[in-house]
Amino acid sequence: MTDAPYPHLFPQVRPLADAAAELRIRRIRTDRWIGYARAEAALAAMEDLLTFPKRTRMPNLLLVGPSNNGKTMIVEKFRRSHLPGSGMDRYDSAVAVPVLKVQMPPAPDEKRFFAAVLEALGAPDRSNDRLAAKQDMAMRMLRATNVRMLVIDEVHNILSGSRDQQRRFLNLLRWLGNELQIPLIAVGTAEALRAIQSDDQLANRFTPFSLPPWTAGSEYLRLLNTLEAMLPLREPSRLEEPAFAQKLLTAAEGILGEVVSIVTMAAVEAVTSGAERIRIEDIDSIGFMPPTERRRAG
Repeated sequence: MTDAPYPHLFPQVRPLADAAAELRIRRIRTDRWIGYARAEAALAAMEDLLTFPKRTRMPNLLLVGPSNNGKTMIVEKFRRSHLPGSGMDRYDSAVAVPVLKVQMPPAPDEKRFFAAVLEALGAPDRSNDRLAAKQDMAMRMLRATNVRMLVIDEVHNILSGSRDQQRRFLNLLRWLGNELQIPLIAVGTAEALRAIQSDDQLANRFTPFSLPPWTAGSEYLRLLNTLEAMLPLREPSRLEEPAFAQKLLTAAEGILGEVVSIVTMAAVEAVTSGAERIRIEDIDSIGFMPPTERRRAG
């Protein structure tokens, strides 16, 4: 019995290693879910909240961490595991939407927030409607579709408004939780934590769940092993070797999305050049700019 080809790859990825370069590059550049302990714990926490019975003060979660460190991917993974029901799965004549995800407007603007809710629910939004009309329509739609959890991404945008706008929007969040009696999941950077904690009542209702920058350790090495096994390269790169792993971590400044970006760029180069594996020197030659340098350039 001969050994299976490409043993460094997951079984489902191995057939792709023999595919044309264009197909492999497309696969390498495709978003992928990479499971790791902290992400699985966040998913479990949200799953627990989704089953919570209605009560006057519902528990909420604040998923907080640096930009590009996997927060949005976690909530998107959760949303996709609770997609709106089929035509047969209806609630009060509307298709049930268990988990609704909306993005916080660039500033704490209630009218734009309710417009985002209506858009996410596929409802017609008349842009000239007054705030009260938008709010009324959004609340009726949220109830009609039996939304059981509301996820609000980019919550740190609250701080881009004036103090009065911030206070009004924080009041709105508190009112939403009370009125709908569903858990809210707020997602954002450390500024989101500061915004929520500026309101004593909200601070008591939102449990922070942090996704800190990555550090060297066994969990990080497992992540690299998983990532490598997903990439249809014909030769093993051995990303988990200590010098290689540390160089990646330093270049990425501990941010998960940056690690994935570096590995993706280097894997595309490995296919294009015919090397078929990522080499440690590729990290310096692929043109990757660390986050701190990008912020300075901006």
